[in-house]
Amino acid sequence: MLVYQDLLAGDELLSDSFPYKEIENGMLWEVEGKWVVQGAIDVDIGANPSAEGGEEDEGVDDQAVKVVDIVDTFRLQTNHRWWWLGGKESLFRAFASIRSQEQPAFDKKQFVTYMKRYIKLLTLKLEPEAQEAFKTHIEGATRFLLSKLKDLQFFVGESMHDDGSLVFAYYKEGATDPTFLYFAHGLKEVEC
Repeated sequence: MLVYQDLLAGDELLSDSFPYKEIENGMLWEVEGKWVVQGAIDVDIGANPSAEGGEEDEGVDDQAVKVVDIVDTFRLQTNHRWWWLGGKESLFRAFASIRSQEQPAFDKKQFVTYMKRYIKLLTLKLEPEAQEAFKTHIEGATRFLLSKLKDLQFFVGESMHDDGSLVFAYYKEGATDPTFLYFAHGLKEVEC
């Protein structure tokens, strides 16, 4: 099995159990997530509850929870830590959003600031030939993400490291399951 770790923070973000499609000249990996139900399982043992004095519908499971498979498997965290990018006003918006359990959205300026910092940090970690490809195509990938900015949800790895890669999620038109986007150059393949 192959696991893909964040090159900057070391968090596991993906594995080969989730097939990906390269987009934007190979800069981004697109991965389809799925909503799944987790929790206690209602097992039908074939008994007739009404004949045994039980209620007819005891199959309701208070323990079951719906989660997105990728978020749950890799313990991705909703990213509320980037608020510092936008100054005091963003700080207040971020804290208000955290209190209300809503995720604050990047504005264009904040996102471009994040991307500049991320590009600088990631370029230092890449081999020279990978640096060239990254520098050549990252602008197109950034424009692609900017075009979806209002629809994106932002996640980070389990450590919530400030310098880690973001994982983006959005819903394609008409989709009921989220699509995740990863920076391909920001991932390190590790064989398990």
